[in-house]
Amino acid sequence: MSFFGNTASSTVGAAGNTSATAEKDIEVVDPPSDSISSLSFSTQADYLAVGSWDNSVRIYEVGTGGQTQGKAMYQHQGPVLDVCWNKEGNKIFSGGADNAGRMFDVTTGQATQVAQHDAPIKVVSWVDVPGAGILATGSWDKTIKYWDLRTPNPVATVQLPERCYTFDIQYPLMVVGTAERHIQIFNLSNPNTAYKTIVSPLKWQTRVVSCFTTSPANSGFAVGSVEGRVAIQYVEEKDVQHNFSFKCHRRDSTPNAKDQALVYAVNDISFHPVHGTFSTCGSDGTIHFWDKDARTRLKTFDAAPGPIAATTFNRNGSIFAYAVSYDWSKGHSGMTPGAPNKIMLHSCKDEEVRKRTARK
Repeated sequence: MSFFGNTASSTVGAAGNTSATAEKDIEVVDPPSDSISSLSFSTQADYLAVGSWDNSVRIYEVGTGGQTQGKAMYQHQGPVLDVCWNKEGNKIFSGGADNAGRMFDVTTGQATQVAQHDAPIKVVSWVDVPGAGILATGSWDKTIKYWDLRTPNPVATVQLPERCYTFDIQYPLMVVGTAERHIQIFNLSNPNTAYKTIVSPLKWQTRVVSCFTTSPANSGFAVGSVEGRVAIQYVEEKDVQHNFSFKCHRRDSTPNAKDQALVYAVNDISFHPVHGTFSTCGSDGTIHFWDKDARTRLKTFDAAPGPIAATTFNRNGSIFAYAVSYDWSKGHSGMTPGAPNKIMLHSCKDEEVRKRTARK
């Protein structure tokens, strides 16, 4: 096991940033040395796994006061694009640009390869199948593969219409977003065949899909695109009257224009595990909390000094983690020396994440 970060406490805020949000939010010690791609909390305790373009996965312990300590680290042979935990909270899975899926055993400190694709693995997720867990991996090779960790080969491979950019699972619902705006909906009791295939309701490239966690958990999902827009979509035809989309992560071209002409990518959508409200974050450096049922915004964070690349809630929704990190939305030329690269922890107040009374 590779240890790092001997400091047991975090620093609050960031130098030169005196906004109210930044002062209250706590910076994680010893962040990755390159852009942060993904964040995932353990389902059992406040351990945070972080994937980065520096080829590493880092695991941090978060204390009751928000102080953090680096506990372990393991490597891929290329940038890490996604991380997740198993249900028991004793294994971490990651996928990367080395075309490999890896498993880190928290108990032994050993990392092993458990999945392989023909192109980078963009997304990984643990499927808590009754009786046995399965690892799902989605790749730019236009497949999803399901892995039983007791055998070296995938138990099944699903051909997608295009490259896999994102997927999310709330068992038995799995929603997959690919290139060319395809969205495939799976019922994981029949995991090899799409239950429904639709074209994204948003006009531009899909960046993220995220399944509802409540009301009920497997009834629908949110889609975020590169054009500063989010769609709320229900799976069944009887609920389609509740579908809607809204603009977010946009700015006026000049202070007085009120034209919302500057459009930014929605990089991540995270649903609260208890209340079912959700966050959006974007290339504009902002984060918002939303209530989809009341169709209202609950909170806006002060703008960060760089794009927000990834977000996640912990298991009970009391901590919200976000990465201030270059998201490559402007290509290589947008990567400026000294750009912020940090993970922040926000202590969620109940009024920020609790649902409002729904509109009649």
